[in-house]
Amino acid sequence: MPVFPIRSSLTRLLGALTASLLCATLATSAQTERAGTAPVVNSRLDAQLFYQLLIGEIELREGDAGTAYQVMLDAARRTKDEQLFRRATDIALQARAGDQALAAVMAWRSAVPSSAEAHRYLIQLLIALNRPAEAVEPMRALVELTPSGERGALIQSLPAFFSRQNDKAQAAALIEKTLQPFADGGADRVPARVAMARAWLGVPDVAKARALLERAHADAPTDESPALLAAVALGSVPELEGVILGHLRAKPDSHGVRLAYVRALTSVQRFVDAVTQLQEVTRRAPELPPPWLTLGALQLELRQPADATASLQTYLERLDAAPAPTLATPAHGGGADDDDDTPSPAAGAEQGRTQAWLLLAQAAEQRRDFKAAETWLAKVDNPQRLLEVQTRRASLLARQGKLREARELIRRVPEREQSDVRAKLLAEAQVLRDVKQWKDAGAVLAQANQRFPDDVELLYEQSMMAEKLNRMDEMERLLRKVIQLKPDHHHAYNALGYSLAERNQRLPEAKSLIQKALELSPGEPFITDSLGWVEYRMGNKAEALRLLKTAYQARPDPEIAAHLGEVLWVMGQQDEARRVWREARSRDSANDVLRETLARLRVDL
Repeated sequence: MPVFPIRSSLTRLLGALTASLLCATLATSAQTERAGTAPVVNSRLDAQLFYQLLIGEIELREGDAGTAYQVMLDAARRTKDEQLFRRATDIALQARAGDQALAAVMAWRSAVPSSAEAHRYLIQLLIALNRPAEAVEPMRALVELTPSGERGALIQSLPAFFSRQNDKAQAAALIEKTLQPFADGGADRVPARVAMARAWLGVPDVAKARALLERAHADAPTDESPALLAAVALGSVPELEGVILGHLRAKPDSHGVRLAYVRALTSVQRFVDAVTQLQEVTRRAPELPPPWLTLGALQLELRQPADATASLQTYLERLDAAPAPTLATPAHGGGADDDDDTPSPAAGAEQGRTQAWLLLAQAAEQRRDFKAAETWLAKVDNPQRLLEVQTRRASLLARQGKLREARELIRRVPEREQSDVRAKLLAEAQVLRDVKQWKDAGAVLAQANQRFPDDVELLYEQSMMAEKLNRMDEMERLLRKVIQLKPDHHHAYNALGYSLAERNQRLPEAKSLIQKALELSPGEPFITDSLGWVEYRMGNKAEALRLLKTAYQARPDPEIAAHLGEVLWVMGQQDEARRVWREARSRDSANDVLRETLARLRVDL
């Protein structure tokens, strides 16, 4: 009886050996038939090759990878077949025999010099074997053999070969050495400079990257690639903004770049500038739905509920007017077993619609139109957004004085896993904080931290409640623990520094903490505001005014307005101070910092 399973296994093996060659033959036949010719295509799978491949696969199954490799490589050399070279290379890689894999790829490249895949394998192997300097020549050769129409994209992808390299400076130098001949002139100079800039940004060497991008942009102002890279890097390298703006002046309809710029501006909370760019997109391409959704969300963040409502309703109108997304089988031919998590166009549109309804409810809540808010929330019928919907409903109840019902509404949301428990506790604390129930919110967060110890987000939120309750020692202890657990938590550095500045204590330490926060998140308006405030406390009024104006221009938040107005007031610019304060009050008359500032300075607007 043991013969049957062996025969079955052998049958599967033969099928695997011949399948790829058979598919290639059928594909070639179909192509020639469509072209109107039908030459006879003889398979290269002769008897000798068949048995050679069979022996190689059997040896591999028996555990003799060395023999299998030699047999397969010999067959590849004899036939110059790329699939066999790839198979020999893969056998060596599976056996962790790097030198043998490299020998196979070198033989592959020698036998088929025009093979882009052989060059890619060779580059990857040299880098993996810690011989990156030897990758320069095959990288340059890969560029040369790539068709001109595809060369720019390939050049810009070259830094990805070094993505796992620890020595980023060495990688950037090698990319520069590879691409310098292309960067010096010719049709590929712009993509070459962009690729070199990408590599140097990874070091980071901002000066080199900036010089390369500016030169690339100067050579081709309408080329999107320098501006797109500048937009990606803008959060950490604000000096690159000129490249983006220069491109948009040269090519105002470059919507992809403009939207990438919006993402960059949003990431550093420059919401006013982001809104300006989105308004330009919606003016030039009003038929596109997504920019309207983003515009509405940002207007809501800026506490402009009327404008946000108009933008979000326009988004829904554009969504309804857009062609119905197709539900056809994906182009790659995948079926029900595909692992692709990318939402279909129909699913993406439905997610956007749900998001718009939730934002419209929030806009109605800002206008204190609770009935309209509930109407929008009632449209959402998505179990995945249940907690979000119930949290918004709870906020509506709390603002109407129905706090017990609000808390109960959140607590009744089902819990499928531990993350749901954590999310519910955060939601309940948020509702309590919105109606200034600091003590109850702090108690909920303390309970959450007992259930989820050392959770950075929970610790940070608890520290904010400790500050509201005037428990400054507890707040500082919690924030220092956050910094210990997550040394790049810029909010924690900023909160601690601002708290010290607000109390006029340990001002040099406060400034140092805030500067650290700004290093971690360059350009963020609230951190810039904190730095301006500590400068004011230290007596540096001119510098404080400069920083606070910068922060307020990026994000006209009432708290920033309160600080800016106070500095203007004490510097004798009282009319301008009143203007800033009135503008802030129109956005949020209940803001605590603004109200305290006006009361302390005895200002009647």
